[in-house]
Amino acid sequence: MQDVPDPFREARRAGPVMKCPFHGEDITMILRHGDVRAAAKDWQTYSSDAPFRVPIPSEEKVRSIRQLPIETDPPEHTEWRAIVNPFFQQAKEPEYIARVESLINDLLDHALKKETLEVVGELALPYQSRALTYLLKVPESEANTWIDWGVHVFRGEGGTFKKGIVLEDYLNEQFDRAEKKPGEDFFSALVQANFQGRPLTREEMLGFGNLTFAGGRDTIIHNVSSIIAYFNEHPSQLSFLREEPKRLIHATEEFIRAYMPLTQIGRVCPVDTNVLGTPVKAGERIGLGWAPANFDEAVFDDPETIDLARKPNPHLSFGFGKHLCLGAAHARLLIRILLKALSERIEGIEVIEAKANIEHEKSFDRANGFDSLMVALTARV
Repeated sequence: MQDVPDPFREARRAGPVMKCPFHGEDITMILRHGDVRAAAKDWQTYSSDAPFRVPIPSEEKVRSIRQLPIETDPPEHTEWRAIVNPFFQQAKEPEYIARVESLINDLLDHALKKETLEVVGELALPYQSRALTYLLKVPESEANTWIDWGVHVFRGEGGTFKKGIVLEDYLNEQFDRAEKKPGEDFFSALVQANFQGRPLTREEMLGFGNLTFAGGRDTIIHNVSSIIAYFNEHPSQLSFLREEPKRLIHATEEFIRAYMPLTQIGRVCPVDTNVLGTPVKAGERIGLGWAPANFDEAVFDDPETIDLARKPNPHLSFGFGKHLCLGAAHARLLIRILLKALSERIEGIEVIEAKANIEHEKSFDRANGFDSLMVALTARV
């Protein structure tokens, strides 16, 4: 039985790319692990200097500013990234780790008092949002506002777009506050930051804020809900992790590989380009297929089966090269601490009702977390 069916298996075996129509645009998606890695490193051929067009589908209709640092190329990208990097490195600090452990245990305390738990709204979304307050050094009460935004800042149920003005209004309020009374938080750091010897513009501040809230949100939430559903099907794996805590590291990487929420990310070809035998015109986009690459049989044995002891595990869920995800350490920490708490405190998980989140496109249908997931948890005694 497949743990995670791969909708790209046959296309990847047939060739290195596939054509994916998105909103009237034909995107050439690169499918194989080695090819995706090579393209991710080659920013001269496949550029990120394309506002609104790095996400697929593109986001011109839902935001008005360039996301930073992701929608830039080196060497400027490296300078932009350095401005906020200290916040994302906190995930490696013992005090920070202890706060996240306390958070997940608080959430499980609440969950275990209930007969049933809706995982997306009552566990995954609060976990992601409250942990983000620690990362940004803002009051934990701010998470209540973020939770109200739902799973995705820009997309509603079914993948339909919603205007991101709510996020931009919120960010402007935070930057106004930080300019009047700066502190140690993320927003204050940006209003005091410099790029190449000058202060950031408000648009550049918004670019950082926009990516911070949109980029690591549904990715974590879908991963958490998928993990909970997995343990319903494989309850013995909780014992497997419990028996040897060192297994948590490999299990974390495997869940991140298998439940990669971001199918692909866009790059723009500045000139006419031959993409592994497929011509792409100047100004057109290609897709770096993170999810297809993570299931490449040439790299991963039995890729559609989740193996919590898989090693090595060179997945591309956090990208590759200069654009390696800024939030990778934070995301790894959240998943690892979740697995630790579940293995220590939960005996079993029963799915009562599930509504899968399916990415429906003309070229593929891909399961990607859950819109809702009702479960009953059994505590260890």
